[in-house]
Amino acid sequence: MKRNIILSILFAYILWGCAGSSSTHNDEHDHVHSDHIEEHDHEHSESEGHDHESEHHGDEIILKKAEADAIGLTTKTMRPEKFHGVIACSGTLLAAQGDEVTVVAPVSGVVSLAGKQVVDGSSISKGAALLDISAEKMAAGDPAQRAYIDYETARKAYERASQLVESQIISRQEYEQVYKDYETARLAYEAIGGGKSGSAVKAPMTGYLKNIMVKDGDFVEMGQPLMTLSQNRRLQLRAEVPQRYYKELSSVVSANFKTPYDDRVYELARLNGRLLSYGKGTLAGGAYIPVVFELDNKGEMVPGAYVEVFLQTSSVDDALVVPVSALTEEQGLYFVYLRLDEEGYKKQEVTIGDNNGENVRILSGLHEGDQVVTRGVYQVKLAANSSVIPEGHSHNH
Repeated sequence: MKRNIILSILFAYILWGCAGSSSTHNDEHDHVHSDHIEEHDHEHSESEGHDHESEHHGDEIILKKAEADAIGLTTKTMRPEKFHGVIACSGTLLAAQGDEVTVVAPVSGVVSLAGKQVVDGSSISKGAALLDISAEKMAAGDPAQRAYIDYETARKAYERASQLVESQIISRQEYEQVYKDYETARLAYEAIGGGKSGSAVKAPMTGYLKNIMVKDGDFVEMGQPLMTLSQNRRLQLRAEVPQRYYKELSSVVSANFKTPYDDRVYELARLNGRLLSYGKGTLAGGAYIPVVFELDNKGEMVPGAYVEVFLQTSSVDDALVVPVSALTEEQGLYFVYLRLDEEGYKKQEVTIGDNNGENVRILSGLHEGDQVVTRGVYQVKLAANSSVIPEGHSHNH
């Protein structure tokens, strides 16, 4: 009996030991399996994070293709090209020699304009009446009336002398004197307008009126300027260059200029322009040297306007050049935006050189083949400042 009890206890102990060993093994297996799962999840998480970072570069700007098309975004591929050195200065547009005439008073008297059409900017044909000058009620009398009387007297004397010389009643010498007096009276009469009273001032050429300096009722002296008549076909561009550029003036070949009333840059090469001369000394009372060009006026430029001038000097053949519109400035630094692919862009700092008003030479920051945004720069800049990244967009560079 005692033996059976001992065997039962021994058997129960063996069973208890096996159960404990199995539990310990399962716990260790579960712990190892859990660690493996956690490690796998961690690696997967890191892998996903790496893939996400590869999709978007930190300095990349995203602008969807539809948005770029809507704003008409354009780019320029960088290629070496010819570019001239530039001297930036100020200047003035002037009427070309012989293209403008100042009308002066032939006699002294009171002005009476010819009509409402005599205003600044109006077109005038050659021979059209501009104004009358009359001195009818003045103490000295009207010069036009006196000239008319002298002319009529001389004309009648000449007609009589022509008959008398044929009949040999007067000598040929007397006839020549009468003819001389007649011609003198005729020229004086026609010079003041050829009227019985008042002196008519007529347009000496076809053009348009500018700078009308008198009005109805004004008294003028003989020789006093009345108005300017301009054909406005050719203009002169006079650039005023600082003295420090004097040694470079011999290499000036052309110029661009910009007027204050629009943002357009005019190129002399497209306006039949040519260099006339450059000064060998400074302008009177100043520190500037004149450089003078002549050009066609396409009807868009106003004589007398002050302009910004970009003189072009010697050229280089391997310059990288971008339009002025491609540049942005931030705290004295200049940037352009590069197109990386269909929807990706990058902000790039550049060092600029000469600026001819339309294009700028880039000294550093760009390379051949780069695609620089030339139109739509503002919208790309807005996209760069936005913190919203469009969904579903990925790049693998």
